[in-house]
Amino acid sequence: MRPDPRRLRALNAFYADRDTSEIVAHVARGLFGGRAALVSSFGAESVVLLHMWADADRTAPVLFVDTEMLFAETLAYQREVADRLGLSNIVRIAPDSAAVKAEDPDRTLHGRDADACCTLRKVRPLARALGDYDVLVSGRKRYQTDSRADLAVFEQDEAGRLKVNPLTHWRPERIAAYMDEHRLPRHPLVARGFRSIGCAPCTTPVAEGEDPRAGRWRGSEKAECGIHFIDGRTVRPGREDAA
Repeated sequence: MRPDPRRLRALNAFYADRDTSEIVAHVARGLFGGRAALVSSFGAESVVLLHMWADADRTAPVLFVDTEMLFAETLAYQREVADRLGLSNIVRIAPDSAAVKAEDPDRTLHGRDADACCTLRKVRPLARALGDYDVLVSGRKRYQTDSRADLAVFEQDEAGRLKVNPLTHWRPERIAAYMDEHRLPRHPLVARGFRSIGCAPCTTPVAEGEDPRAGRWRGSEKAECGIHFIDGRTVRPGREDAA
């Protein structure tokens, strides 16, 4: 199925003034047709969308990509948040063990070829899992990178799958205020200067005034892991522009 620009324009126009939680609830409750899931990294800002998702339907699936290179703090936080919010359908997605043994037996691929590591541990496993879903929810926001500056609430990927970005217009101040209002737990690494949290070998703290994602793949041109789309096209690893 090809992306349908008319449908996207209609959805973005209809929901332009709707409350974010209403959009999330409509997705979780299947109002857009097909099976829906939230894709979450359980990172620094993930709890906001997870809270809205749980409010709508605690049994709706949450896809958690465990690259097997995550911080121990992220794994503990995932369990804490799921328990606190009552999320009962966490779908753990892991890389194929045979592929890891063949391509990264000593767990050093990230240092030699970060793009290949992302593909092995995140892109391919998630791509296999997405075949079961027709609608995906993402926590991406416009402020995060230049490539997301024009991010719409509703997109479609190359296969025509609907992708929803309910927080696209949210800024850090609004996110922090929502967490405070609902007394949501913070990722423990945030207090240590991590503002965007990925795999442990490829994530560092950021200094005051630095871009929040400056700690991701520091020292390289890489800005995306390769699982997202812009204008219906995949954002390939190592590039901020659409492929």
